[in-house]
Amino acid sequence: ACSPLLAACDTFRSGAVEQLAVHASCLDLPLYHRGYAKDPSAVAKAAIAKAQEDGNDVVLVDTAGRMQNNVPLMKALAKLVTETSPDLVLFVCEALVGNDGMDQLTMFQKALTSGGHSRPIDGIVLTKFDTVSDKVGAALTLTHLTGVPIAFCGTGQKYNHLKPLSVPFVIQSLFS
Repeated sequence: ACSPLLAACDTFRSGAVEQLAVHASCLDLPLYHRGYAKDPSAVAKAAIAKAQEDGNDVVLVDTAGRMQNNVPLMKALAKLVTETSPDLVLFVCEALVGNDGMDQLTMFQKALTSGGHSRPIDGIVLTKFDTVSDKVGAALTLTHLTGVPIAFCGTGQKYNHLKPLSVPFVIQSLFS
């Protein structure tokens, strides 16, 4: 059985820690946080140490949302990934953004690989997949041009609405 710990490493956005605390409570998961105006990388490293101490085998690190042109936040992301060497790095993107999603993903890949991190993004979480008619195009473009697979699609507001990408659904959408 998996024993996760949530790590609140969005130390930038007001209310981010409290928002993650609500999710942790709803899911009955432990939450590690150190408040705001802290180095996200230091918080992540401390969360990993706490997880090892407490017997948690997975640490889910929530970082600040980043606009691809916000250089300080992109550098903070690269630092966090470089210093914590995660097993999996997921890029979260709204299906609504269309071609801008490609620009975002490209800039994230560049920030990670230029930060001394030898492994690029492992997968994409495509949110709001159920709300746009051209969602299939965004999904195909993101994966085709980058080679990064879509790991999960968000199709609603509930936890069980986060699902693996259904290839048969994508194919059906293309031909309907």
